[in-house]
Amino acid sequence: MQSELTIQADSQTEQKQTFESRYASSPNEVKGMDTAQLRQSFLIENLFVANQFQWVLSFFDRYLTGGIMPIDGPVTLHAPEQLKATYFLERRELGIINVGGPGQVVADGIQYDLDYKEALYIGQGTQDIQFISYDAETPAKFYLNSTPATRNYPTRKISRAEAEVVELGSAATANHRTINKLLVNSILPTCQLQMGMTELKPGSVWNTMPAHTHDRRMEVYFYFEVPKGQSVCHFMGQPQETRHIWMQNEQAVISPNWSIHSGSGTSNYTFIWGMAGENLDYGDMDFCAITDLK
Repeated sequence: MQSELTIQADSQTEQKQTFESRYASSPNEVKGMDTAQLRQSFLIENLFVANQFQWVLSFFDRYLTGGIMPIDGPVTLHAPEQLKATYFLERRELGIINVGGPGQVVADGIQYDLDYKEALYIGQGTQDIQFISYDAETPAKFYLNSTPATRNYPTRKISRAEAEVVELGSAATANHRTINKLLVNSILPTCQLQMGMTELKPGSVWNTMPAHTHDRRMEVYFYFEVPKGQSVCHFMGQPQETRHIWMQNEQAVISPNWSIHSGSGTSNYTFIWGMAGENLDYGDMDFCAITDLK
């Protein structure tokens, strides 16, 4: 289900946002899907359109994935009619990571400058949120994740220097990577949203290997810094019934809680992981032996 809403922000500016709903799919449904059906159910292809919010709502934990690329001045976040809310964060929290040029987010009058790969958490109850690019020639690209929230936690910016950093894997197994935990409960309190960024070293292509599942939360992966002419193959499905989706730069994919979370590229790349569910423990996952995958 997709709809496009036009909002008259002021007497001179029209603002649009696209909102699409994706129903939750069971393992049995996914077993019978062809390539087009898999992509329609899980792949999010277009996140950055000039001055227009792009939203996809997954019915897995009511997770919202979106993007905004402001070009012509400030762009204000309004609640899509499907949320049936007075304002966007009336019953939600929001995570933001900038994957473009320098920009600024203004939350209830407080300004937060966000450079490339810097993150911002905005708590439930924040009403007025604006997004700004400092240079229209190299606009900011704000990648957005939002989950239902039950209480307000303070809005806070997290720089690269404040991230909790973990090195995993090795060049020998082509999965040497740096995990940057940004909006996670070891750094700041949230209701359920957790976000971070994994950077693969040159020569490494596998992320999240060995693959894992976690019944108490779902994920969304956003792949970027994929070199021109290269692609990423994202793997999903039950460990003994895997499927794959080929993805391009700056695309996202929904990963159900019953599905493995993994991917491999034709080059190294970076991806942002976002999670929602009842569990805030990053280490709570069930690993799948590589030789058991089918």
